[in-house]
Amino acid sequence: MTLLRVIILAIVQGLAELLPVSSSAHVIVAEKLMGMDPSAPEMTLLLVMLHTGTMFAVIVYFWPRWRRAFFESMADFKSFVAALILATVLTGIVGGGLVEAIEKLAFRHSAHAWIEQWFSRLSLIAPALAAAGLVILWASWHERRLLRDESGAAPISSRQAAWIGAVQGLCLPFRGFSRSGATISTGIITGVAKRRAEDFSFALAVVLTPPAIAREMWRLVKMQHIHSGTVLASAVMPSVLGLFFAFIAGLVALKWLSNWLESGKWYIFGIYCLAAAGALVVLHHFGY
Repeated sequence: MTLLRVIILAIVQGLAELLPVSSSAHVIVAEKLMGMDPSAPEMTLLLVMLHTGTMFAVIVYFWPRWRRAFFESMADFKSFVAALILATVLTGIVGGGLVEAIEKLAFRHSAHAWIEQWFSRLSLIAPALAAAGLVILWASWHERRLLRDESGAAPISSRQAAWIGAVQGLCLPFRGFSRSGATISTGIITGVAKRRAEDFSFALAVVLTPPAIAREMWRLVKMQHIHSGTVLASAVMPSVLGLFFAFIAGLVALKWLSNWLESGKWYIFGIYCLAAAGALVVLHHFGY
């Protein structure tokens, strides 16, 4: 894993993670084009560490907005925490259940199977990316049809938080089904103001990232034990470097995302996802 490749992947991740276009799909395609194996333990660790870099970018960028939206009063704070907990629990139930079912059913003949073994398959990423594009377009159509006044955004209800959390759970096992695209769109469809949906979606990302890192570290330790290799030691330093570059790129992407979302251009991301899914089908056809 060369320094240049790590920097390229970090920039791709940082820019794509905070746009609703599935950063994982873009990073996996970049890895394949550079002749790397996206399903290798060291590469999935790098991907999670890149997510960590963008998580820090989210905290730096959104903290002033979160403070105004969720921390100005005790009632706002309690409502925010309750919605966050409910959405996270639903994510764990739906996403964790799907991951467990896939690993038990699809890999039942393998003693050491992980769902990450699917992450390099463009034949699965393409339809997931197309599905994310359709959800984004649905949310854009829904928003334009209702023409909501968002001047005074109401707190997220339990129903809305439950839907957002459940949809986020669907994103976990499927690379290409953009987490931010799906959760923000679900918020819009269920009646959450765009800006509030964006704030809540990225707050959920901050909660979700540490468990994902812990899972990858555990996977690396087990893979190292199975193969008696030095995967963990060789993967940590490049991953930390990638974290830094992803943080910088993430800050740039967040400004772009907010401007496009709030100016009514959300649908463009849906069109892009559909076009990208078509491109992945072509790459898969040529053997990537």
